[in-house]
Amino acid sequence: MLELRHLRTLIALREAGSLVEAAERVHLTQSALSHQIKDLEERLNTPLFLRKTRPVTFTRAGERLLELAEQVLPQVRMAERDLARLAGEEQGRLHMAIECHSCFQWLMPTIDRFRDHWPEVEVDIPSGRNFDPLPALSREQLDLVITADPQALTGIHYEPLFRYEGLLALSRQHRLADRSFITAEELAEETLIIYPVEHSRLDVFTQFLDPASVTPREIRTAELTVMMMQLVASGRGVCALPNWALTEYLERNYIRALPLGEHGVWSTLFAAIRTEQRDLPWMEDFLRTARETSFAVLEGIKPA
Repeated sequence: MLELRHLRTLIALREAGSLVEAAERVHLTQSALSHQIKDLEERLNTPLFLRKTRPVTFTRAGERLLELAEQVLPQVRMAERDLARLAGEEQGRLHMAIECHSCFQWLMPTIDRFRDHWPEVEVDIPSGRNFDPLPALSREQLDLVITADPQALTGIHYEPLFRYEGLLALSRQHRLADRSFITAEELAEETLIIYPVEHSRLDVFTQFLDPASVTPREIRTAELTVMMMQLVASGRGVCALPNWALTEYLERNYIRALPLGEHGVWSTLFAAIRTEQRDLPWMEDFLRTARETSFAVLEGIKPA
């Protein structure tokens, strides 16, 4: 009667707060998810949550099943890991590179959780190497690359992690701070602060400025997000960053942030891995842990 998929669905519903977003998380249509929950409620002869509430409000029966899910699902996950070890598939190496300066906010807790469960897998983020990450992945110098810029490479699989919106950060006193969104043309008179990477790897250029044939008045680079925020807050430029990277500064009312264009600019972050490693139990677990951790620590992201 009660299946693991039901428990996973209820957890997703609680975390997402709505049927639409919960359906995205469990890779179902909203109609299919609603049917699944309705079928379970009919079997149990009791409603599990109150309709038309946001965030979702669970009934006592729903809360009880959530308690069960919190107990059972981690045990199932641990059993899956143990079975992989018994099958002798626990050994491995996970050397990774990050084409995302602001990814450490969710990546480091992901690595910590993964190491707790897979101590036999060698995890490292090599530094000081002069190579392009994705070709190095093909050459087996790396095992995983976090990227928002997938390239068509033979033998490389791109696993979507989550979607995020790019926002333009600007000082609270900026002349455009009260706008509801920013246009590409309005950046022609601005100093744009970026990380020291190629423009072709930045969404603000590829998805926003380049299609409009707009070039900022000046481009300035900064290594760290906190440096960018100091420059922005003091009125020495603007910068485009993922929404989650700006959460702390927005909560402190340190800056303002505007969507890029009326409809915003959304991108997908991927984990690139070699195809032959796709089904390794520890690799599957790392990717699952990365998604779970991301949604636990970041705000404003959506399922890919």
